[in-house]
Amino acid sequence: MTETPLVSPKSSFKALIPLFVFVFTFLGVGIYQGDFYALPSPIAVIVGIITAFILFKDTINAKINTLLKGCGDDKILTMCLIYLLAGAFATVTKATGSVDAIVSLGLDVIPIQYIYFGVFIIAAFLSVSTGTSVGAIVALAPIVVGIADQGGVSLPILCGGLLGGAMFGDNLSVISDTTIAATQSLGCKMSDKFKQNIKIALPAAFATIIILIIQGFGFQPTEVIEASQQYSILKILPYLLVIALSIIGINVFVVLLLGVIAAGVLGLAYADFTIIEFTTLAYTGFTSMTEIFLLSLLTGGLAALVAKHGGIQFILDKIKSLIKNKATAQLGIGALVSSINLAIANNTVSIIIAGPIAKTINDDYSLDNKKTASILDIFACITQGLLPYGAQVLMILSLTEGAIDYLDLISNTWYLLLLLVWTLLFMTFRPLTNSIKRKRI
Repeated sequence: MTETPLVSPKSSFKALIPLFVFVFTFLGVGIYQGDFYALPSPIAVIVGIITAFILFKDTINAKINTLLKGCGDDKILTMCLIYLLAGAFATVTKATGSVDAIVSLGLDVIPIQYIYFGVFIIAAFLSVSTGTSVGAIVALAPIVVGIADQGGVSLPILCGGLLGGAMFGDNLSVISDTTIAATQSLGCKMSDKFKQNIKIALPAAFATIIILIIQGFGFQPTEVIEASQQYSILKILPYLLVIALSIIGINVFVVLLLGVIAAGVLGLAYADFTIIEFTTLAYTGFTSMTEIFLLSLLTGGLAALVAKHGGIQFILDKIKSLIKNKATAQLGIGALVSSINLAIANNTVSIIIAGPIAKTINDDYSLDNKKTASILDIFACITQGLLPYGAQVLMILSLTEGAIDYLDLISNTWYLLLLLVWTLLFMTFRPLTNSIKRKRI
């Protein structure tokens, strides 16, 4: 695995200031106003970019070129295009009644007291199968919103279960970009990393399931649930198509495009809208993702500016200086990938950047390759899932159309919080256990 060009050979704390300005502006205004939508998130990024242009010593043209390269990174553009297609899919399926149909089916099949647990399991299954947490969220978020509206259940708890399940599946999937990046960086087998990973993830998942089941106990169905709505199974086909194609491994662009077309054909067949109205709905879906599109684009540009001027390298150097033994080596690797993820809001790229250094630390302290690969993936997963400007969180908040805010979502995402606690316990005690075993031998 070659080192990413995002990492500069020079180290500078000053280069991190624009990132801090962005984060503090975004979170500060949201907390002060009691509303994370009070300040449009792209504006907060622009404040950070302006700060970078003022602080960094370089020509204006050089700064602009770096900004544009970051905005034009293939991973950033890929995510942005996914946002557009996801918006179109969500809007068109809602107009056809597909969301209402699958919600009614879900309420008929899953007992309402188990709906929180059910959403977590379904999201986990879909994410494991597809290797993408974002894809699982795109497919399920409109359904979750519909269930909350019609069933009278808690939307924050449902969304917390959705986010937790999606991140659980993504972290364990053998076809996930993060799994591939982590195993390739450390030179271990995917199967070995999976076996190691599941030892850490399963206890957190079981504890989450228990909490979600308890939260569903005693829930009294509303009149809407009791009066089961009529629905057409055919209108569920777009979702089944998207899920099936994703599991097969078809490119996400093809999957979402076919999903939009399938929903459009159903809408035309049922006379829900005309061809012109279909195109208008698709475009409305595009525009609904404007904020998250711009945020991802501009964040990529800001990350490139920070990295070029030594911000990422500063993080790398400081983490390495704090490592003293096996336990701190593992903690250092976790802190390393988490810090980078905070800066660039992309767990896959964070693993790629941290990978070569994690490998060096792993070899220097005689750590287990598969355990280190798991630590890389898990901490990137946790950080990405908790980031207020991460794709997963932003996607859920966008698709819920402001019905919940960031604090509502994160305070109900039990899996990520429990995974963090369990991972820290695992990292703290396993090195000691391993050393005792070696002494006995």
